[in-house]
Amino acid sequence: MSSTNDDLFAPHLPRMPLAEQLRPKQLDAIIGQTHLLGPGKPLQLAFQAGKPHSMILWGPPGSGKTTLARIMSTEFNCEFIALSAVFSGVKDIRAAIERAQQVLQHSGRHTILFVDEVHRFNKSQQDAFLPYVEQGLITFVGATTENPSFEVNNALLSRAQVYVLIALSEQELGQLLDRACQQVLAHWQWSPEARQLLIGFADGDARRLLNLLEQIDTAATAAKVILIDEALVRNALSRNNRGFDKGGDAFYDQISALHKSVRGSSPDAALYWLCRMLDGGADALYIGRRLVRMASEDIGLADPRALRLALDACETYERLGSPEGELALAQAVLYLACAPKSNAAYLAYKKARAFIAEDGSRRVPLHLRNAPTQLMQELGHGSAYRYAHDCPDAYAAGERYFPDGMPEIGFYHPTAYGLEQKIQEKLAYLRNLDKKAQHKI
Repeated sequence: MSSTNDDLFAPHLPRMPLAEQLRPKQLDAIIGQTHLLGPGKPLQLAFQAGKPHSMILWGPPGSGKTTLARIMSTEFNCEFIALSAVFSGVKDIRAAIERAQQVLQHSGRHTILFVDEVHRFNKSQQDAFLPYVEQGLITFVGATTENPSFEVNNALLSRAQVYVLIALSEQELGQLLDRACQQVLAHWQWSPEARQLLIGFADGDARRLLNLLEQIDTAATAAKVILIDEALVRNALSRNNRGFDKGGDAFYDQISALHKSVRGSSPDAALYWLCRMLDGGADALYIGRRLVRMASEDIGLADPRALRLALDACETYERLGSPEGELALAQAVLYLACAPKSNAAYLAYKKARAFIAEDGSRRVPLHLRNAPTQLMQELGHGSAYRYAHDCPDAYAAGERYFPDGMPEIGFYHPTAYGLEQKIQEKLAYLRNLDKKAQHKI
């Protein structure tokens, strides 16, 4: 190979990470977040107004939270001070405030104080910002991947506008890839399959896309190739799990989607969300426990086998582990999604618990009390109790099992689906026997 061609494979990336090198410097260079930055949208209007305000930027990794904060400081000609809640404490907060005061005194410039991962600060650390936000010394901009309504103090939250950022779409990631290739990595050619695979690996995260692109650049340089194909991408990138925060909103959103897909009797969608969560590193036994809950809450007595199957899936996973045990979870998910649905047991339980929480502690009627001793028998415990198995249909028609003086409340109302249809018919038959017995009295 000629020396000219050898030059093609010399290192091309600068020491500065690609993600930092391509970080937008102007608002119109940001890719994505058009629901906030498009014409007439909230953040676009805020920039046009020319007056910064405190805000919480809530969104997944790589959605542009830090970039937005930096552009704010440029657009508003403000001092930019950045803290990371992962590494900072009250001492760092005080130092940042002192610096903001000095900047204001010496240059008259306002300060934007950016706090990354603000949800990691405890209550006292978050409270430390309040007086300076109220004084107007700083404009507070917090970035978080967690729901701020759970993780940010109400006092701080009430003084900041919350803006929700979303993961980049495949089209937007494609635009970012094009920009990177045009501005820095123009020496490579991409097959459509390789391009799509990289975008899929990035999973909506712009920073992740650029970091992966650096790995591919290194691999392609070492392999001395010009065309980046699917095989090179797969070999260059160890298969990392998709963006998935086991304790954050992505986790609860996906388990919610799984639950609702099962409830909605969509086996394909339910299987999709199960595999998404497993692929993302979710605790398989946590998923199993949620399947047990679904079997009781959404299927109940319409198909009592569902509960046993969900428990069996958990036990199978405990014995086999991953990946073999995951198939049992998949089987359970498909069964639950296809099973007849009833929340009658769930509603009955909630209704009974609500009634008892408001009602007094009623005494057990004498005829229902236990009578293991002679004294208890002499006190009337268990007297006049009718043993159901000695009665026709093994049913003591007209017998009362509620406390004395308490009206009989219908907590459980079986549906007409699955086995509950038979239960409904059986209960109707028994209630008719009760009515006949009352007429005889």
